[in-house]
Amino acid sequence: MTISPPRSARPLPPVEADVVVIGGGVMGLSTAYHLAAAGVDVVLLEGRQLGSGSTGKAAGGLRTLFADEVDVRLAQHGREALHRFGRDLGKDVELQVSGHLFLLDDAADVAAFEAAVKVQNSLGGKSRMIDAEEARRLAPLISTEGLLAAAYSPEDGYCSPEAVVAGYTGAARKLGVEILTGTPATGIHVENGRIQAVLSPAGRIATSTVICTAGAWSGRIGEWAGVELPVRPLRVPTALSTPVPDLPAGLPFTVDLGTSFAFRPEGSGLLLSAAEQQESWAFDQNPAESWLDDLARAMAVRVPGLGEVGVRHSQAGLHEMTPDRNALIGEAADVSRFLYCTGFSGQGLAMAPAAGEVMRDLYLGATATVEVGSRSAERFGARPSYELPAINTK
Repeated sequence: MTISPPRSARPLPPVEADVVVIGGGVMGLSTAYHLAAAGVDVVLLEGRQLGSGSTGKAAGGLRTLFADEVDVRLAQHGREALHRFGRDLGKDVELQVSGHLFLLDDAADVAAFEAAVKVQNSLGGKSRMIDAEEARRLAPLISTEGLLAAAYSPEDGYCSPEAVVAGYTGAARKLGVEILTGTPATGIHVENGRIQAVLSPAGRIATSTVICTAGAWSGRIGEWAGVELPVRPLRVPTALSTPVPDLPAGLPFTVDLGTSFAFRPEGSGLLLSAAEQQESWAFDQNPAESWLDDLARAMAVRVPGLGEVGVRHSQAGLHEMTPDRNALIGEAADVSRFLYCTGFSGQGLAMAPAAGEVMRDLYLGATATVEVGSRSAERFGARPSYELPAINTK
């Protein structure tokens, strides 16, 4: 007689693997897929459901306009991969090339974006500075009151985070990746400076390599291995509006830096985002009761004509913030082999395809798709400062 296990039982993990990836968001799935495509035996552990952390709450923005060359290269490579995603992985990610528009009402922000445009242009990008009236032509919903200038990156846009997760999941499983959901990592066994195994409620997985892609939760994963990963969770809410009458076609993903308010089309309405007036550095993903008031104030400043539009649904995700708002990508110097790919500070979806390739290259000792030496966690020293800049300054 065959006795089936109860449905609530966790699946038993393999007893060993070349690599254990901890974290089942877009970064972990991209990493697992690219490793498996190179012939590596991979197990991925996710404590909840795939994409249920930061990825599942993302606004889907794909931007390549950054002030740092590494960020630009990661985002450009990622965007190219997402354009090929349907052909390469068989999943339509609903990519919309509508551009990214940044509205600027502060002279320091104007100067910073002028510098960023020069960096991106030097790497083949087509972003440009524009005046307030051109910004209004691109995004007719906005008020130009107080605007000094805007930055526009026409090749950028947005896509469906859920579709990206589904595409990488299906492709990784076809390549033999063992993906275990509802199975959190609970510890890492390190002996004499070398990783021996990853522990979980379902069992022990012997491995010599761990790759941490746990997003906002990465700090605690690093602690298990004795590695400092300075990542903190910042709650960022989003909301889906009711239908917007006469919604203009082709609206860019628009960000108003002065209010940290952003919007993009979503069906017959808009996906809306705004920072909470009182920033929340915690793992609580419930928007503050006052957040809808914060959103309404931001909308009144920049899109006053939408005053009658309501909210159908709201939620909050966690941006995985680092002290300088740049990602942590690398391998620990004192623990063999603990690799990490985290801390993308709200830009992980755009960079995930390239970051997965970089992690494959780091593991194999190959020349990296994008040189990311400056992203090592060691840049912060033994005791990193957690004093973070305001969310709208990068």
